[in-house]
Amino acid sequence: MLNASLSPSSTDLVISILGMVLSEKKPLDRAYSVHFSGLQLPPSEQARITRVTGDILRRLNLYCFLSDMKPQDISRFGSRLMNAWHRFHDLKLSKQQNSLVLLEADYLARLEIAKKQPALWDGCPEWLDEMGQSQLGDNWPKERAALNTQPKRFIRTNFLKCSREELAQKLRSEQVETKVVDGVDSALEVLSDSALFRTDSFKLGWFEQQDAGSQLVASAVDAKPGMFVIDACAGAGGKTLSIAAQMQGKGRLLAMDVEQWKLEALKQRAKRANANNIETRIIVGSKTIKRRKLTADRLLLDVPCSGLGVLKRNPDAKWRDTAERLPVLIELQKHILQSYSRLVKIGGILIYATCSIMPDENRNQIEAFLIDNKQFKFLNDETISVADSGFDGFYMARLERIAE
Repeated sequence: MLNASLSPSSTDLVISILGMVLSEKKPLDRAYSVHFSGLQLPPSEQARITRVTGDILRRLNLYCFLSDMKPQDISRFGSRLMNAWHRFHDLKLSKQQNSLVLLEADYLARLEIAKKQPALWDGCPEWLDEMGQSQLGDNWPKERAALNTQPKRFIRTNFLKCSREELAQKLRSEQVETKVVDGVDSALEVLSDSALFRTDSFKLGWFEQQDAGSQLVASAVDAKPGMFVIDACAGAGGKTLSIAAQMQGKGRLLAMDVEQWKLEALKQRAKRANANNIETRIIVGSKTIKRRKLTADRLLLDVPCSGLGVLKRNPDAKWRDTAERLPVLIELQKHILQSYSRLVKIGGILIYATCSIMPDENRNQIEAFLIDNKQFKFLNDETISVADSGFDGFYMARLERIAE
């Protein structure tokens, strides 16, 4: 919880992490990896540092406004930013943390101004607020506010090794508190700051850390034992492993990606999970598609996207060149959908997915595809709302091939 002051050493660590993200433009997870490597921090303190860093990045423009600085000035005025953060949460400061401050009257005046600007208060940059209003209309304010909240911690039960009840019981014996997630039969929400990856449960392959919304996307594949299933944008394989459990280890599951290191990571995760029916293939040009044309019972296209549904988990994306990259991503999505749809056999199902809540990447892409591809029939789709679900935001659509 954000209910206690940071120590000076933890404050310095947060400033250094922020500097790597904002000044050096490194991904947040990379910054965590660099700064936590070799440190013997208690799990609770490491979790607290990540919560504080995440909170600051989710509302960076607000905290910068309150401290009268710009994000790029983090290296010079990090103490001032941390001062504003502590004051905003009514937390006491040490003498060291109180060295660079605004006058109390100036801070309070800025606070009142910020309260009257909803987008600023929600930590939303101008480009994102304009896009959200344009694409989501009246639904945008609730999504904008939800994207500003701290993400929950979810894990997926590996049904190849245990039931959800067995997993919860074993974790309880390892001092990890969880609760069942309604509507997602594989998910548990982790309620404690325990070091999950040090547990025997993890080492035995009983679970993977995966957002509940992501688990719903994987379940939409509805793979059956004995099928031939392709995950064409597999990455490190979170959804691939979920599909393997659906198949009960029977049938053929092909995980493809353009980056070999991600597939190597998937191999290690698959071994721990006992997901023995997973094969990995690096994508090399169009030959990869031609060899498997009209063969897949199920095809998952979890395409590259803006990530605008997972900003509470990856808040650094707000302060990158996401707006400039979006048109390029949309064209890439169209290309992948058109090219890889050839893999689906007649009667097979294509599942298109993104971790975005913006229609231009989602329903609009599907509608454009169906106009040009009468051999596919629309079955259903769903946008997982960040505000309504409490999960990360995702989109998924299911299409059936009805002709060559």
